[in-house]
Amino acid sequence: MKFMLKAVALAAALTAASPALAQDKVKLVTIAELSGPGATAGVNWKSGIELAVEEINAKGGILGRKIDFVAYDTQTNPANARAAVQRAIDEGTHAVLGPVYTGSILASMQVAQRAEIAQLAAGDGAAYTQQGNPFIFRTSLSQTAAMPKIAAYLKDVVKVKSVAVVWVNNDFGKGGHDAIVKELASRDIKVAADLSTEQGQADFTNDAIKIKNVQADAVFVYLNEEESARLLVALNDQKVGKPIIGETTILSSKVIELAGKAAEGVRGHVGQTIDAPIPALQEFGKRFQARFNFLPDHNGIKGYMAVHAVKWATEKQGKFEPTKLAATLRGATITPAEEPGILMETTFDKNGDVQRESFLAEVVDGRQKIIGRLPKISN
Repeated sequence: MKFMLKAVALAAALTAASPALAQDKVKLVTIAELSGPGATAGVNWKSGIELAVEEINAKGGILGRKIDFVAYDTQTNPANARAAVQRAIDEGTHAVLGPVYTGSILASMQVAQRAEIAQLAAGDGAAYTQQGNPFIFRTSLSQTAAMPKIAAYLKDVVKVKSVAVVWVNNDFGKGGHDAIVKELASRDIKVAADLSTEQGQADFTNDAIKIKNVQADAVFVYLNEEESARLLVALNDQKVGKPIIGETTILSSKVIELAGKAAEGVRGHVGQTIDAPIPALQEFGKRFQARFNFLPDHNGIKGYMAVHAVKWATEKQGKFEPTKLAATLRGATITPAEEPGILMETTFDKNGDVQRESFLAEVVDGRQKIIGRLPKISN
């Protein structure tokens, strides 16, 4: 009888203690493209988050709680992304981190919105912060912020009068296409060729031939990583010989690795890069490479900064209130002095768009070389 009473008492004690044990950690879930066409971007994003979690936990966590980090793979499928966000909400995530691809963000963001949980996403597509959703935030410059800088560079520095535009036919590509075409038109730059390509496309020979045959002063490329590299190789094989300009993706370490010599001389706008003349970004790059044995691209940086944005907002609140996190982030400016892990001064505007300094870069000897700094846009 005494044994039974002790067993019951022990079971009751364990039951009472389990909620307290759960409170010792705070859950963060990332929804990422860890397989499928988006794997290069998704693995970078997840790895950046993982490094941030490890470093924060080593210093005691957030408000004394260690982070319990979980990653779910969307397989680069928007339907899977939506289901994964719902799973994260059901499991009590403090915030949703991801996805990376714009289509998956658009498919999943209403789930987090209904639960009033902040979602920090990695996509560059303009559309998802234009829906009036107060719980969505981007971690990179939007297409509407980046394309004016690129168009101005084409007109004022490259001195072009016509451009061949090559873009991928998905949500990311459509948004970038529409934004650059608008900015080119406003500067009287003619679109000499407007070439839509497919996600996962393997052969770009015909596209390269078309570009070679049109009278364009330069080529603007807006594709995903692997496709960007394949196009660069095709343009090199066809000896197109025109300046190639792009946005962050085409200058990523993965594209440079895959394209090899064909990437030499490519120029473009870069929102975040470990090659920037900012010591915090350079040191992050060294720690990332030491941990994962590959160089991070912009997605790795975004993942790392996203965790630190959540940390900053939570500590600003002084308590764990997931449904209040978005209100704390919206309109906030986070400086490295306040939160070193943010790496660069970052502002989240009223729409959830991010504003920060950015860069112009060129591929030289197989690496990004920063050739210009562009200030943060003031609203």
